[in-house]
Amino acid sequence: MVKIAFTVTDIRRGVIGDLRYVMGKYVNDSGSTGGEVPTGLSIIQHMTLQAKGSSVIADAPALNETLPLSSGDATIVTASNETGYFLAVGI
Repeated sequence: MVKIAFTVTDIRRGVIGDLRYVMGKYVNDSGSTGGEVPTGLSIIQHMTLQAKGSSVIADAPALNETLPLSSGDATIVTASNETGYFLAVGI
């Protein structure tokens, strides 16, 4: 059995004015340090990442893209085995 090392789950989608947003959760395991976040947006204009933890995070998650991103898939880099949340805004 192949274990998936990076998974993304949508929590909520919606519209604010003329922009769409996607909120979700990412989970790394098996030593993974990030991956592709498929937002479903045509253009990502803003993306926020927040690591989940019970103490200060030594390495903040990072968006490995230049915004605006003319693709709905954003590459993120995280600490090994990190779980966190994202908010993507665009059209």
